[in-house]
Amino acid sequence: MAKEAVKEAANENNIDWSEYFASIVSVCPWSKSYWKKQQIDIQTWRGTQHILPLGEYVARMYIHKHASERTLCNIHHRMNNTRPHEEWLYSNGGEYGTPVPVLIQQDLVTLTRARRNRHEKNMENN
Repeated sequence: MAKEAVKEAANENNIDWSEYFASIVSVCPWSKSYWKKQQIDIQTWRGTQHILPLGEYVARMYIHKHASERTLCNIHHRMNNTRPHEEWLYSNGGEYGTPVPVLIQQDLVTLTRARRNRHEKNMENN
């Protein structure tokens, strides 16, 4: 059943998520490789009472199809305040934004490590 929910969410708007993750490597260099390794999950947003543990995933994107930026921002702040082991972000378009409104649930330890590694690599290159 969980795999069917992922398929439903991924196909909801005929979104080519592989293409999307490839398009954002300049701002999120690890997302494409995590997507290829099937470590990013996509679900349909069903409310805060239906948040899934990340388990083996490094991130989960919840499609919140009709949410405004304000709604996404409010939920993301609430989740960051109540789930300290995760970092929540949102996206709803723009140059590097997702093709549909989403809330993004990420493992804080993994994200912090990736950011630190990117920062160190940038420092080495300068």
